[in-house]
Amino acid sequence: MLCPVKFMGKLPGRNALLIFATAAFFSTTARAQYLGTSGVTLLQSVMTNLNGTGIRVAQVEADNTGTNSWEVQPGNVAQPINLFTYISNDGSANTFPNSLGYDSGHADAVGGNFYGLATGVATNVAHVDNYEADYFYNSIIDAASPANINDRVVNQSFMFTGFTIAQQESYDMYYDNYAAQYNTLFVSGVGNGGGVPVSPPATCYNGIGVGAYGPYSYSSVGPTLDNGRAKPDITFYGTPANLTSFSTPFVSGAAAVLMQAGLRGDGGNDTNSAADIRTVKALLLNGAVKPSDWTNNSPSPLDSRYGAGLLNVFNSYEQLAGGKRGYIVSTSVATNSPHLPTGATGTVSVLNGWDFNTNFSSAATDGVNHYYFNVTNSASKALFTATATLVWNRQRNKTNINNLDLYLYGVLSSNLVASSTSLVDNVEHLWLPRLLQGRYDLQVLKKGGTTVTTNETYALAWEFFSQSLGIVKSGTNVVLAWPVYPAGFHVESSTNLAPPIFWSTNNVPPPVFTNNQNVVSLVVTNSNQFFRLRQP
Repeated sequence: MLCPVKFMGKLPGRNALLIFATAAFFSTTARAQYLGTSGVTLLQSVMTNLNGTGIRVAQVEADNTGTNSWEVQPGNVAQPINLFTYISNDGSANTFPNSLGYDSGHADAVGGNFYGLATGVATNVAHVDNYEADYFYNSIIDAASPANINDRVVNQSFMFTGFTIAQQESYDMYYDNYAAQYNTLFVSGVGNGGGVPVSPPATCYNGIGVGAYGPYSYSSVGPTLDNGRAKPDITFYGTPANLTSFSTPFVSGAAAVLMQAGLRGDGGNDTNSAADIRTVKALLLNGAVKPSDWTNNSPSPLDSRYGAGLLNVFNSYEQLAGGKRGYIVSTSVATNSPHLPTGATGTVSVLNGWDFNTNFSSAATDGVNHYYFNVTNSASKALFTATATLVWNRQRNKTNINNLDLYLYGVLSSNLVASSTSLVDNVEHLWLPRLLQGRYDLQVLKKGGTTVTTNETYALAWEFFSQSLGIVKSGTNVVLAWPVYPAGFHVESSTNLAPPIFWSTNNVPPPVFTNNQNVVSLVVTNSNQFFRLRQP
């Protein structure tokens, strides 16, 4: 259920309602399970000190109770008082309690998942600016000359309601302008409307809209009301009521962790590009794990319920660590003409990585950046899974976006394997779960003709993998092993392979991480004879 609502400060032509979704408190054990599901636990076991160190963040909270309750209580997230600054129309404070407002259970729950010491994702952030939502929107986002708050990630577990399409477009424009100007990543819950479309501020182009996933999900779904864009961008497990207030801070924390990793050089020497909001967004979406019923309807790049899938920050980090790799060749073709592989002999040296680059077009030409990959391994008949995500910004004070597309061609045949060609989204996404081995041309194309600008800067993340399950007999047991990357796989067993086959995780213990392998040891019984890997 939704909490009581509160009017925003009145603005000409807006008068929208601002509401938040209740986030439930959970035991430490329950939250630890979510850290495991999100890839945080695995990432921390592989890499040390990836916890948001050095990243300033903001948490914007709405007061829907009429009691001026919107503040995080430091003790409830096991963080020191000096980590926080509280800011509202009444001023700012660096103490708690203070005269600006009161503790909010909702704020504590969100902060606990975002940076809380016991069970948060980014437990060592440099500072938290805790804003009251009315003040934040009216005095910062919608200000005539917005000030730089110097917070790289802003969590917004609230939404506007009662808005018109024109109002949504206005909200989106202000957020997009701020994000483009100050390289600030807004991570916002899409709302808790079940089949109701997503709500601002999650609808902005340059931010990340987060949905909630689960068997009883009540998360809002895409597309956006204004022009049918794909939102949410990504999802994560919600509470038993599956509200987006719970899922959103996990994504915010993951973004802070990736920014820390990028700035300290884990993705290579170009740290500014690695920590850019476009790169972080592309990596988060590309590392997401697809639910079994994930689908997208062309030309939409993402699933209207799940976006790119379920958050897994370990996968995103591994792609960041693959390093920045440039395109092999850039070509120009007459607008709307064929853009087949060029026959270039160069090859991108990694099958999971990223790039931050620029593409150009003109009134008469399309620009094409070609990334060539040799997708193969020692198993001659192994199939691969390919995922690629392209992200660019809506530029400041621009109503429209440049039109970029993503294509995958087979080089030997010059056949088009897949494409993502939305006219309205600033995200393009490819997912091919059964890709044959071969040489491929992944193309970033910028359409010519009438454009916003002749050049556009973009981030591209990619992953090609072939997962295998090894089985070795050890006495009366069998030992199952598979690579730790990509994460999100689990083992299922079956009694036999006679149709209909029933696969189950019953009687299969959780894996143990050893030498970059997931290892499961178990006794073979009548109920455990055949095994397979499955995502998620």
